[in-house]
Amino acid sequence: MYILLALVAACALGVGAHFLIGGRELRGVALTPAIATVASGIIYTALQWAGVAEDSIWLWLASIFGSVAIAVAATLMIVAIRRRTDAEAKAALGI
Repeated sequence: MYILLALVAACALGVGAHFLIGGRELRGVALTPAIATVASGIIYTALQWAGVAEDSIWLWLASIFGSVAIAVAATLMIVAIRRRTDAEAKAALGI
């Protein structure tokens, strides 16, 4: 049940990260929070399977802030790729 706390916190921080990262017009509003939420679930589950207890601060730091870091990195990469491919498409079309 505690995993829901990590998922909600990561999603909320992902929403904040969406608005702090530039290039919002190049991606959907749910992309960054979705990546953060999925990463949080994976990290939390992996650490639980590895034997990290629910009262460990490392479980919470890794599953919440680690997932947001992953989401920010992925969003920055997606925006950069989108800008590059859009520029290539415009050049190919002569725009």
